[in-house]
Amino acid sequence: MYEYLNGKLVKITPNYIVLDLSGMGFLLNVANPYTWSSKMNEQVLIYVHQVVREDAHTLYGFVDDSEKGLFLKLISVSGIGPKSALAIIAADDNEGLVNAIDSSDIKYLTQFPGVGKKTAMQIALDLAGKFDLETASQLKGKASGNSQLEEAIEALQALGYKASELKKIEKTLESDKGKTTEAYIKLALKMMMK
Repeated sequence: MYEYLNGKLVKITPNYIVLDLSGMGFLLNVANPYTWSSKMNEQVLIYVHQVVREDAHTLYGFVDDSEKGLFLKLISVSGIGPKSALAIIAADDNEGLVNAIDSSDIKYLTQFPGVGKKTAMQIALDLAGKFDLETASQLKGKASGNSQLEEAIEALQALGYKASELKKIEKTLESDKGKTTEAYIKLALKMMMK
């Protein structure tokens, strides 16, 4: 229902923050409330997700859209509720989390509170490979304005290559500046076939 809220940050507690929006205080459960402390009494934009249950309407807040996307993927897994998802996100190692999910690293996933072996296996089963588009866009961001390389990464993604595979050859592709999109694709395919 809500995409984001833009208001004044007026309260920080160990579990939540409060955002004043036109005289209304919105309580937002967030992963790391104290990461917001530098923004106290300032106007902030917070991405939100509302969870409606019989006994409560709860708002969850996120630093950016990608953190919100990660949260939504996590709560789609059987056995992971909003509080567990926030605890996982609180580790603030989203890249490590995505890599652990894609490689089915159960040991890494069980380090989070409330995540046992069975739930960790379910996370890996349900979400492995689901982060490719986000990871690919992170790769594109690193391509520092090289639009041909960005287009090549998108094309390889569309061909079915996983972002984790593309990440392995990213530096080599970046160092080969001045190529056309087609040349980057050919070079990448040649490197992947080895």
